[in-house]
Amino acid sequence: MITTLLIIVVLLVAGLLIYAATRPDSFQVQRSATIQAPAERIHPMIDDFRRWPEWSPWEHRDPAMQRTLGGAARGKGATYHWLGNKEVGEGRMEVLDSTAPREVRIKLDFIKPFEGHNTTVFALEPDGAATRVVWTMSGPSPFMMKVMGIFMNMDRMIGRDFEAGLTKMKAMAEKATS
Repeated sequence: MITTLLIIVVLLVAGLLIYAATRPDSFQVQRSATIQAPAERIHPMIDDFRRWPEWSPWEHRDPAMQRTLGGAARGKGATYHWLGNKEVGEGRMEVLDSTAPREVRIKLDFIKPFEGHNTTVFALEPDGAATRVVWTMSGPSPFMMKVMGIFMNMDRMIGRDFEAGLTKMKAMAEKATS
């Protein structure tokens, strides 16, 4: 009886690991919002890390979070390192490219609780008097991330944060308009 149960457990674990190995080698999460403001007003909110507390969905999850800004004041070369509680972890961002008012490309490295190396792109597309902001994060899916992906929906989890951030960004940018 115990041998049969052990064989079943081993087969289930092996099946999950085999299934995980068939998952994609990369991931992408993307959300967008239309903001009633020109791209020239929105772009500086993104390429200047000093402005992220205005709208970032992670900034207020740990009131004691330590932030270190470095490199350029804004745009290409600007860096942001954070160290916080288990909810925000530790990581570093660096603006790789900033083409005002159309795009900001950021290298995003998570250190804790899980290591990850991703790219984040904010694309700003004119939409009449408004701007459509498209926030995309992509990166590799190492094997452990594939296994975790069986039990957690990365798109839904991160997507909610993106939606919250875009909602705050919209409120701030549109408030500046009035």
